[in-house]
Amino acid sequence: MTYPVFDLHCDTADRLAWQTLPADIKAITGIDAYGPGDAEDPAGIRSIARNRGHISLEKIGGTPWAQCFACYIPDQLMPERAQGFYRHVMDDLAAQAAANSSQFRLVSHAADIRPTLEQGLVAGIRTIENARMLGFDPSLARILARDGVLMASLSWNARGPLASGHDTSEHMSHTGIRVIAELEAAGIILDVSHLNDECFSDVVDHAEKPFVASHSNSRAVCSAPRNLTDAQFVEIRNRGGLVGLNFADIFLANGAPAVRPTFDDISRHLDHWLELDGENVIALGSDFDGCDTPDVVADAARIPAFQELLAQRFGEDLTRKLCAENALAFFERWGN
Repeated sequence: MTYPVFDLHCDTADRLAWQTLPADIKAITGIDAYGPGDAEDPAGIRSIARNRGHISLEKIGGTPWAQCFACYIPDQLMPERAQGFYRHVMDDLAAQAAANSSQFRLVSHAADIRPTLEQGLVAGIRTIENARMLGFDPSLARILARDGVLMASLSWNARGPLASGHDTSEHMSHTGIRVIAELEAAGIILDVSHLNDECFSDVVDHAEKPFVASHSNSRAVCSAPRNLTDAQFVEIRNRGGLVGLNFADIFLANGAPAVRPTFDDISRHLDHWLELDGENVIALGSDFDGCDTPDVVADAARIPAFQELLAQRFGEDLTRKLCAENALAFFERWGN
């Protein structure tokens, strides 16, 4: 049996758009090719229809699939330059959808996700990872909402104009605290993945609506600081939020990538969250096309087989909740 999928995070939009990224922006980022093998075979990672990355329409196949496509903005881009980068990535994603309209549709409202799946289409959801352009003008959140952006995070790994990631121990800036309110007013879900512990505490102090950790695992299971502490998970749970299971090997098991994580390693995160009464909180946040993944979740084509393992271990009801229903319900609640 194949269950619907609602994946809270991937880097596929960046990876495809990188092929046409202006040379001056590439130079600033210091990233010539986004993923392994992209420099040698750029044509092989150009189209959402078919590519050798983690996500393509071909790999998704007949699985009902809602995908959050993040525009990941590198830390090296200043806020003014970040806005142009965002436009490039999102324009490319829109062109991908237009070229594949019989299979793929971008949705701009949470209420449109479930009907799009019921029509047999892949539902594409615009999100932003590291929305540093809001440091230039926090009111841009309203423009992002008009563009159809449904979720945004405030940092990546380094110190940023809004907040800081796990490379630092700094708190949110005054602008970042203002941006929380701007995002909530604009109807954009706040994503706390990549925030350091200090900035997570600032979000707890200032956010008024439920928030999401789109791709963060359990720090009690794997000690990477990118993962959530139990207290952070419980805070998200108590606020009615959502946590997406990250497939990145280094966030699944201590000792990775030297030790390849298995399905059992993935299951340990789920087991731990279930012990924290997280049955209605857990979701998928693959981080596809932005990380190295275990063989059991090597790419989108492997997800039906992965779902079979989940159903055997956790049962059909929980598998359905994890793979799509919790995320669908959260987005629909948040959109009302």
